[in-house]
Amino acid sequence: MDQKSPFVRGAVLVAGLIVLVALVVTCAGPLFWLFKAATSTSTETLAQPFALWPSGLHWENLVEAWSSVRFGTYLRNTLVVCVGTWFFGLLVATTGGYGLAVLRPAYAKVVSAAVLATLFIPGVISLVSLYLTVVNVPLFNVNLLNTFWAVWLPASASAFNVLLMSRFFQAIPRDLFDAARIDGAGAYRVFWSLVLPLARPILGVVSLLTLIGAYKDFLWPLLVLPNPDLQPISVALPRVESSTDLGVFMAALFISVVIPVLLFLAFQRQFLRAAGSAGAIKE
Repeated sequence: MDQKSPFVRGAVLVAGLIVLVALVVTCAGPLFWLFKAATSTSTETLAQPFALWPSGLHWENLVEAWSSVRFGTYLRNTLVVCVGTWFFGLLVATTGGYGLAVLRPAYAKVVSAAVLATLFIPGVISLVSLYLTVVNVPLFNVNLLNTFWAVWLPASASAFNVLLMSRFFQAIPRDLFDAARIDGAGAYRVFWSLVLPLARPILGVVSLLTLIGAYKDFLWPLLVLPNPDLQPISVALPRVESSTDLGVFMAALFISVVIPVLLFLAFQRQFLRAAGSAGAIKE
């Protein structure tokens, strides 16, 4: 078949447009419907789920969701959970990857194998033991329930992030470390002044993965944060569904969905650049 013929090019163009429209409808369609339901009355959503605002836009649903559902409180809790998880997650990933890939102690291969092995263990298997550990932390005999530490600490110990950092640090030319040591830089100075600046691409990738995981996590915060005043959005909204008007609840869901979308759109250039340049360091 001649790819230069007008018929073939027209068919390829039409097929591409069909695929593009299908992707837009599949990805943006649910979000648009959620916005429609969030700005409609409960009666309209139940009676005419696909009608476009028979009685007009009801922006008051968004205002009421913020006040009556206490969305502001749950959003604050979510931000605390995400920021803490991000900070401790990066701390563990960068230091762990630095130790395995750069410092390379004699037992580095054993630790790397052990960390890799944990990726093959389903999280639900360790759920009970992890919960018992949080209830009574060994050596300290402290109960972390109803504290954000119960969410931050387990989430920060991500074997995937440690291995991802380790692989990136291994790609950094060894000559840079040798030159830094010749100049008198110690392990901490090499980590802070050399490794971290070079690791900005992978730091962006790990940050994005960590923040998304913390924002949407449901089961673990539900177990360790039974106090409603401390629960994030992912836990609080399902709890208040039965006692909230449908239109107001849809408005709260829309706000919770649109926040990460807007953040990604605002920083998409940085995220995509970081993902594209990760591992690009060469000799």
